[in-house]
Amino acid sequence: MTRPTRTVPDRIRTIIDREKLTDGAYALGWKAVRKLPEPAAKALGRRIADTVWKRRGKGILRLEANLARVVPDATPQRLAQLSRAGMRSYLRYWMESFRLPAWSKERIRGGFAPADVHHLVDGLKSGRGVILALPHMGNYDLAGAWVTTKLGVPFTTVAERLKPESLYDRFVAYREGLGMEVLPHTGGAAFGILARRLRAGGLVCLVADRDLSASGIEVKFFGEAAKMPAGPAMLAVQTGAMLLPVTLWYDESPVMRGRVHPEIEVPQTGTRAEKAAAMTQMMADAFASGIADHPQDWHMLQRLWLGDLEPREPARRTDVPDGGAPGTDGAPAGARRTERS
Repeated sequence: MTRPTRTVPDRIRTIIDREKLTDGAYALGWKAVRKLPEPAAKALGRRIADTVWKRRGKGILRLEANLARVVPDATPQRLAQLSRAGMRSYLRYWMESFRLPAWSKERIRGGFAPADVHHLVDGLKSGRGVILALPHMGNYDLAGAWVTTKLGVPFTTVAERLKPESLYDRFVAYREGLGMEVLPHTGGAAFGILARRLRAGGLVCLVADRDLSASGIEVKFFGEAAKMPAGPAMLAVQTGAMLLPVTLWYDESPVMRGRVHPEIEVPQTGTRAEKAAAMTQMMADAFASGIADHPQDWHMLQRLWLGDLEPREPARRTDVPDGGAPGTDGAPAGARRTERS
């Protein structure tokens, strides 16, 4: 017996139903997890992480394949340990994020302990404007809330347009509630606003370790070719703002750790494109140093290296398998997004 052919309206209804389910699941998470006692929320996160890890889905296999580049001498057993720890780190991010709007200002101020934060403080005092560029590590929503609460500095970031639209609206409202200005990713319009904020001496924060669009800059990352977004370096070249990489990680304490890396300076010679390419490679190197030290806290469950991409894989639109990486350019599980341009 042959299966009946599904019509286009059937497919559209299926997508709409999935989007409603995804939005409802995240709405429930924000509402329910926020009310749990912290020990119960932590235990729930670990159980979910371990359950997903044991299923060995596409996201887990991709995470292990990515970690194999980061830790090339790791045995299969070591990679399995790292991927399990990685999922626990990833779910810690989500449990914290669901609860973060209910945290007191004192809790936020004490929840993050970055090293070398003087690079950021001095940069802001200089009036040049500062770009913080981060990989998908730790919890940059918490780091952002710490900046707005502890340092009292507002900043601007960019969010990809998630599907369903209601989920995108939830993420924007959530981040705006933490004191961030969130711009929709609309190509040149977003870039222009970011440039204006920087020229006024402001702060811009961008997640910047994955870009499959036509404008991404090719870099060597753990010895292989990958693409990273041109935006952070191009903004620094065009506005004179400081470009500071930041890496984040967890330890066994309730406090997230991090490091503000030294400024990536604009090269003295070369075209704008050449300067941006050189700076993006230095940014990738800074990310690699932090990721190598704390591989389990790098939440990269998607293809990143060019050698892993299918020849005809679309660069503009993607479905994120088994839980995408979180953050300003990451999509949660079940959501769809548009890649950077």
